[in-house]
Amino acid sequence: MNRPQPGEGGGAGEPGQTPAESAASAYIARIADRIKSIRIRRGMTRKLLSVHSEISERYLSQIESGQANISVALLWRVAHAMDVEVQELLPDCQNCGQVPAPLFGILKKLDPVQLADAGRVLEREFFTESGKLHGMALIGLRGAGKSELGRALSRRTGVPYINLVEVVEEVSGMDVGELFSLGGQKAYRRYERQALDKVTESTPRAVVEAGGSLVTRNETYQFLLQHYFTIWINAAPEEHMARVMAQGDFRPMQGHGDAMEDLKRILREREPEYRLAHRVLDTTGRTVDGCLEELMDHAHDALGWRSGPE
Repeated sequence: MNRPQPGEGGGAGEPGQTPAESAASAYIARIADRIKSIRIRRGMTRKLLSVHSEISERYLSQIESGQANISVALLWRVAHAMDVEVQELLPDCQNCGQVPAPLFGILKKLDPVQLADAGRVLEREFFTESGKLHGMALIGLRGAGKSELGRALSRRTGVPYINLVEVVEEVSGMDVGELFSLGGQKAYRRYERQALDKVTESTPRAVVEAGGSLVTRNETYQFLLQHYFTIWINAAPEEHMARVMAQGDFRPMQGHGDAMEDLKRILREREPEYRLAHRVLDTTGRTVDGCLEELMDHAHDALGWRSGPE
């Protein structure tokens, strides 16, 4: 049950503010946008965040619209419920203290595509061990075509196809809905990492379909990038939605008149992480066979597949 929150009702952005008050209101608005962005990127509804932060949905709405002067205690509860550090909710403090000033100054100048390229260069230079790949990983939102392409790639190469979400359910002993309901983001991410470790340790080579939000957990995503040739399976938002509904799943549209806008925002919010993948495969308007041939270009190195006799 949600309890009344201390400080609820105190708004930001009141008329007649002093310059200092106006600057503070602008900063609160940036925090609000940061909280909403992280919640959406992690695939959490406001209702789920309310349950696990014990902050009312009404007040969370005020927080995300910049109309609440949120206390440090409530900010901590929001961060804890989303399984992030408090400083990640502050717009000017995202890992700033951990990055030397000259490097941070360079990174600030890069656009999202350039940042992804820089990330891949650093990954190859400092972290990737040659010959240590355990297979190919497909990431992206539902409806992009991950499952169909993953199974097709498995059939073509004879390498096992593994849906990581199913392994999460196996490891936790619960289905995903129950796991999120009982344990929230923190519990799911813990089991997700355990599932990935289990697959990596038990299967020398595999085609792994990862959940769309795995990329929001930095340590787990870095592990995936280091051990699997990772491909972002992407599609236009309209095609994402059409494919999900064609499978008989109408949940995205139930009670959500802005479902398409929500989907577009999720794609925007996660794009910087998705672009860290080794390759991007756009499935918009394409056949499975056509996309599969593109995946096969990487099957030799990632899956140890040979097309014929040596």
